[in-house]
Amino acid sequence: MVGILERKAQAKLAEALSRRSHFNKDEVLKLLTMYNALTVGGGNRLERNKFRDVLHNNFDMTDDILMDRVFRAFDKDMDSFLSQDEWVLGLSVFLRGTLEERVGYCFVVYDMNSDGYISREEMFQMLKNSMVKQTTEEDPDEGIKDIVELVLKKMDHDHDNRLSMDDFMKSVKEEDLLLEAFGPCLPNNKSRDQFLADLESGNVEVD
Repeated sequence: MVGILERKAQAKLAEALSRRSHFNKDEVLKLLTMYNALTVGGGNRLERNKFRDVLHNNFDMTDDILMDRVFRAFDKDMDSFLSQDEWVLGLSVFLRGTLEERVGYCFVVYDMNSDGYISREEMFQMLKNSMVKQTTEEDPDEGIKDIVELVLKKMDHDHDNRLSMDDFMKSVKEEDLLLEAFGPCLPNNKSRDQFLADLESGNVEVD
């Protein structure tokens, strides 16, 4: 009896989430099954390290700072866990979001102190984190500062030396390559398509 009630509750939740996301009901049910597998023994709350494993194993993400920020972008109520709703709705934007949804998501990832702006310091920190591993310069900081200035010149439409959501949206609409200007926080096409294909066939890895 309990199993039947649980399945009915899951079906009802899947129906509701399919109306709020870019997934159909069947896809939502499979994502909820994946969520349940990831939260076994965890009281139906997906914790940060398990989520980072998903990002690493399924989407080849390795940058600790960006993976932490992606978690924050999914964790809308900021309780340090992902609920079923946050899991499904976050993946909806992550995998199938409209341009506007993806711009909003990337902005939240890059706005490290959540003050509504991407500051010079935040740009520097993210660019340094992603570029230092690739450079052989003795002092890469100067080169990164130069890049920050170039980015501001191109993207800071209201000239206040920081990027607002409006600046970011306008810039990405003019040049979509700027969407991930400060580091990769969305899946590449190959890993996204593979995840969706595995989801369709029920073969998504959760370990």
